[in-house]
Amino acid sequence: MQQRPSHILNAASNLLGIALVIIAALNVSHMTEKNIADKVAWVAALCLASSCLLSYLAIRHDRRSEMAEHWADRVFLLGLATLIGSMVVLALGHR
Repeated sequence: MQQRPSHILNAASNLLGIALVIIAALNVSHMTEKNIADKVAWVAALCLASSCLLSYLAIRHDRRSEMAEHWADRVFLLGLATLIGSMVVLALGHR
């Protein structure tokens, strides 16, 4: 059971980095006023950071680890879907 939360933590932290790169790139290029991709990426970053925290708690605490793992998985999927949505908004905004 300890394997799965560590995989969630690894994937969520990597995707959190990608979301933060998207946010930083949009701010540096002054494109935040032109589309909402950075706002969607912020939502993804918050979901992925929450997933990191929950999966870390699932690794550290044995009593509630199953519930934390369950929520980490769900929040991770929500963050992943939101990050994909941010990239779609960004790609369609350039047309």
